[in-house]
Amino acid sequence: MAKFGAGDKRWIVDDRADGTNVHNWHWAEKDCLEWSRGRLAGLLQDLTVLDGHAQGSNLIFFIKTRTVDKVEGEAYINIRKGKVIPGYELTVTISWSGEAKDESGNTLATVDGNLHLPYLADENADQDPEIKISANTDTPYAEELRQAFLAHGKPLILERVKQYVQHMTAGGPAKDELESKVLVSKDKPSKPKIPEKGVEGKQTPPLPPTVVKEGFKTIHLTEKFHCRPRDIFDILMDENRWKGFTQSNAKISREVGGSFSLFDGAITGVIQDLQQDKLLVQKWRFGNWDDGVFSTVTMTFEEPEVGVTIVKLTQTNVPEEDRFGNATVVENTERGWRELIFHKIRAVFGYGI
Repeated sequence: MAKFGAGDKRWIVDDRADGTNVHNWHWAEKDCLEWSRGRLAGLLQDLTVLDGHAQGSNLIFFIKTRTVDKVEGEAYINIRKGKVIPGYELTVTISWSGEAKDESGNTLATVDGNLHLPYLADENADQDPEIKISANTDTPYAEELRQAFLAHGKPLILERVKQYVQHMTAGGPAKDELESKVLVSKDKPSKPKIPEKGVEGKQTPPLPPTVVKEGFKTIHLTEKFHCRPRDIFDILMDENRWKGFTQSNAKISREVGGSFSLFDGAITGVIQDLQQDKLLVQKWRFGNWDDGVFSTVTMTFEEPEVGVTIVKLTQTNVPEEDRFGNATVVENTERGWRELIFHKIRAVFGYGI
């Protein structure tokens, strides 16, 4: 993840004299580290985890978080074309205290400790972050309180962290700065096409309109390799070769209707059409897309001259955003095809450009 302020200047718009970035069309960045410190403090400090919870036959536990002592790292919001792209890599440290009492209300032990989130990052927004809980003393009561905090407090902490992630996805401190986007109604009729006349004066029937789903894009790529079509086709359909050039696990069916899984399960889908050395059609999705959303990948393999293969890829219905609102899906998908697949094939198997 690029550090805040370290982006390519060609894609970041400097402040204008009138302070205007119309409809947030250009790339804008907003530092959110201080906002994140305040937001996480509001979510995570002074939380009651246990308030008189009976532990065993004769112990009663009281546990609460105290203060958010450290929030270190980086957090920012990128805005492009009015869309929010959050970025954050944070380490969070929270102090906590606990008390163990007997059934008569007598205090048996008081314990202080720390809760540590070593890596809270946007790239793991769909996963629970690691949580480490420690006590400042090494006694049986301290360990029992720590275990009780782990059992009863971890779900509470994860829920509050999820709220922070949702706030960042919604724009964080930049949410109120986003200008409203003008949406085109799906029901708006398209302008009728005037039929053209043929050479004999007859009217040629108009072509059916191309249906473009709102919120989805199409990717077109053309790649040239110095090899035969079967070489590239076999690489793309061979699990061991996939593992060789991606350093990740793959499971690939070579039958129409069979399933496939790439990059350790990050990409999954179904083979829809298969013509040896000529055509590959896949129903294809990333795991972080909305449930039920699939794109269609069509690859053709042509040999305009012996030893030269042209691979043409078209990927339709690629969502502009993933389930977390990140608006880099199309760019990341296209870059992945180029850099993590086609360029890696050249590098590993030496098929040149």
